[in-house]
Amino acid sequence: MSEGMTDADGSHYDVVVCGAGAGGLASARALGGLGLRVLVVDKQRVQRPVAKGEVLQPGALRVLREWGTEKLLEERAGERLGRLVVRDPSGGPLMSLDYGQLPPDDRSLLAHDHLVILDALADGLGPGVEVRRGVLVEEPLRDASGRVTGVRLAEGGRRYDVRASLTVAADGISSRLRRAVGIDAKRVDYPHRLLSFELSGVTPRPDDFSAYLGDRGLRLVYPLPGDRVRLYVQAGPDELRGVDRAELAGWCERMLAEVPALGPLTGPLLAALDSRQLLPVSRFLSPTLSVPGLAFVGEAAYAVHPMAAQGMNTAITSAASLAGRLADRLDGARGMSDVDASVDAALRDYQEERQPILAHAARTSDNAARMVTDLSWRGRVLGRRAVRHTGANPRLLHTVTYNMSGLGPRPMTFLDRLHQIGLLPDPRARRVPNA
Repeated sequence: MSEGMTDADGSHYDVVVCGAGAGGLASARALGGLGLRVLVVDKQRVQRPVAKGEVLQPGALRVLREWGTEKLLEERAGERLGRLVVRDPSGGPLMSLDYGQLPPDDRSLLAHDHLVILDALADGLGPGVEVRRGVLVEEPLRDASGRVTGVRLAEGGRRYDVRASLTVAADGISSRLRRAVGIDAKRVDYPHRLLSFELSGVTPRPDDFSAYLGDRGLRLVYPLPGDRVRLYVQAGPDELRGVDRAELAGWCERMLAEVPALGPLTGPLLAALDSRQLLPVSRFLSPTLSVPGLAFVGEAAYAVHPMAAQGMNTAITSAASLAGRLADRLDGARGMSDVDASVDAALRDYQEERQPILAHAARTSDNAARMVTDLSWRGRVLGRRAVRHTGANPRLLHTVTYNMSGLGPRPMTFLDRLHQIGLLPDPRARRVPNA
């Protein structure tokens, strides 16, 4: 694909990837692995630490294992977790997703810092991948037919064009490229925010990914490397507006008092108030994942509530899917017109394969989030019933675990939904399928 595509100023590449987050770096790793010449650009000069994208599911770990990235994360002290548990305020398990039920190589999650995951992806990039930071993507370039043929960039007061047969938009939920090609996607904000803290000195330290149900919503806890713990706390959109440090400390003490199992976090949390990040929470699914010459990956295509740990994971598996479909179509392509036609055919294949998977993951994430975050009377009743009845049904537990793992969708039927909220007995509750 690269033959005849490079000119003297280096303005032609096989692929230009816009965004160097998890989706962009995973795309560059996957496409660079095909032997393609790839340029990655990102507007940030330095990646900022954020409390997101810290838990890798088995589906994404399969891809990272193939790339050698999983080994890099393990060498950097990644935390293995075996369960995702919904608990009552006293810590009793209400619904436990046991990853030990899954195939032998897929029986754990891996938790690590977001920046470490990005660094591991970057360290695996091949020699054909170039990364430029501090570069703004201004707009897509298009030919007479409307096909995207690259991007216009701004860097250090200079504006220049980069041409490529494939452009990957991995530029986030407010994707400039997606808007520029006229893809109208509705972003829906949840009626709460998440307050994140990074704690040290917690004893005993959690050994799983646990969501605690309280009267005021979600409290999510899991370990990070270096004897640290991540705590997410649900808050109203304006609940903490204008509070000073003393008021925040009082709010945190009252919040933990509502969930007795989290009492041991009180001292470490009060010592970690300055680590707080207040995060808006949205859901979003693009109506299409590609147009001719352009693919959407990561949050440019899809964003979900972090409760189900699906966002970064689907970005990684989508990147692998895009590369796989492109490899299938490029085999035997000759000449630029043939290459462009092959790329566009691969983009249609990518759309056909990934759209239903992302739609299913979006529903799974939204259902999981609403079960524990919806504070309306109806939401509390249905959410608590769903947690309780799912937790007591081994067959449904296995289905939910498989769906959360990212190993492939196993859609729940209408009857399953009735079983899940206890409106219909399940005679198959003990029939757990093989992994």
